[in-house]
Amino acid sequence: MTPRDPLPPLSCLRAFEAAARHGSFTQAGSELHLTQSAVSRQIKRLEIDLGRPLFERHPDGLRLTPAGEHYFLIVQRLLRELRDETANLRRRGNDRQLTLASSPTIASIWLARQLPDFQHAHPDIEIRILTVEDPHRLDLTEFDLGIYYHVKNEVDPPGVSADAIFPQESVAAVCSPVYLERHGQVLDPAELLTRHTLMVVEDHYHDWLTWELWFRELDLTWHPPTHTLRANSFQLLMNATLAGQGVTLGWMRLLAAELDQGTLVQALPQTLPSRGHLSLFTPEHRHLTEPMRAFRQWVLG
Repeated sequence: MTPRDPLPPLSCLRAFEAAARHGSFTQAGSELHLTQSAVSRQIKRLEIDLGRPLFERHPDGLRLTPAGEHYFLIVQRLLRELRDETANLRRRGNDRQLTLASSPTIASIWLARQLPDFQHAHPDIEIRILTVEDPHRLDLTEFDLGIYYHVKNEVDPPGVSADAIFPQESVAAVCSPVYLERHGQVLDPAELLTRHTLMVVEDHYHDWLTWELWFRELDLTWHPPTHTLRANSFQLLMNATLAGQGVTLGWMRLLAAELDQGTLVQALPQTLPSRGHLSLFTPEHRHLTEPMRAFRQWVLG
């Protein structure tokens, strides 16, 4: 940064805005796909250029200085306006395109089955699907609407509003008929933990839906299962379940087609009301295009 270039680098401003919003270099780094030290260096570079500190570093976290608070409001507003206008300019090349963000599982199992009805009703709208497992990693400029499971006040990605697509949904233990042919029926929950293979997703975004929680909420006796198949991808585990490799927790409305067709069956009769709802994510402070309005009306109706 020189006198010939009075504006700080955009990377420094983005790091500052994220760190101020989260109150954490670590969380800012997670959002920006940077290390904590890289964010810290960007902030330090910005503070040196401005000639004053923007944060007070305390053992319990970060606090903005008075100058930092004022600068944060300006930077946040300008970055939001820049994101919105960038998204608008990108879309003007094709005003009829609609970009839908979703997890790979929801996109392949549910959304792909529903879209033909929407496309039949709106043949002039071009659909683009962006798959991102964790909605916290979404770039608000890269998509128009998102479809994810949402737990209010717990799984709240920044900058979006959430509207439930299904008002109620339940979670059950499901598997394929092929699995039951190989391993026999699941006679009771206790046997599920000792004789059968449980699919376990290792993903912090899905921590609110675990086997332990499912057992405990249903007042069933829980202990760590004897046999598991673990992965950090719910889509991978669902594909393995369909291939007959184990028993997984699944949302009944999401898997309605597989259950109706018999490619999946309930391994046990117990069901638990889902804490999360399949929801439509809409970026806040975004002008709704005609394709966005049409899809919102269709999916929420």
